[in-house]
Amino acid sequence: MIKMGILRGLHTAVRTQKQMNKKFKFTTLMICRAGLIAALYAVITWALGAFAYGPFQIRPAEGLIVLSLFYIEAVPGLYVGCMLANIFSGWGAYDIFLGSLATLAAAALSFGVGRLIKNDVIKLVLCGIFNTVLNAFVIPAVSILGGGTDPYWVFFGSMVLTEAVWSFAIGAPLYFAIKRLITKNVTVMLPVLGMRKKAHTNL
Repeated sequence: MIKMGILRGLHTAVRTQKQMNKKFKFTTLMICRAGLIAALYAVITWALGAFAYGPFQIRPAEGLIVLSLFYIEAVPGLYVGCMLANIFSGWGAYDIFLGSLATLAAAALSFGVGRLIKNDVIKLVLCGIFNTVLNAFVIPAVSILGGGTDPYWVFFGSMVLTEAVWSFAIGAPLYFAIKRLITKNVTVMLPVLGMRKKAHTNL
């Protein structure tokens, strides 16, 4: 009986692990979506040149952070896109590798919020706060490490203002546009888990 119980426990553990691997496996669609997000972030930022860097950043690509509320692949996509964009910031490797971590952390936290919270307004507010606060604390420090001369707290204040503008002014309309497309079952916009749910419904 003990032997049978152990075997059953092992079988259950293996089956659970297989289900988890299947659930979190990156599909071709997810990889393509992550690449597109990274490219969009980088290209939008590069197009604005020097205006996208410095204390008062005109960086509308920051509004893409809301994509992480829907898609787990947006987390690495935004991270890579930010790394590429920061190549031209003038702060060197500090911004490319350290500065981008703020975006990675904000995207990861936002994805968690997107899974745990149902209320749209609360999700958007938390997503914007994560992105604003993390960037406001990290980027001024990165600037100083990279040779910048702007005082930390002055830079911090300007980052709070600019990050909040892009996170909410661009992020909110984008969020509701994507949610509407998902509601209409536009396949290419559905999160992978949503596509599986739809497939099971149609069986």
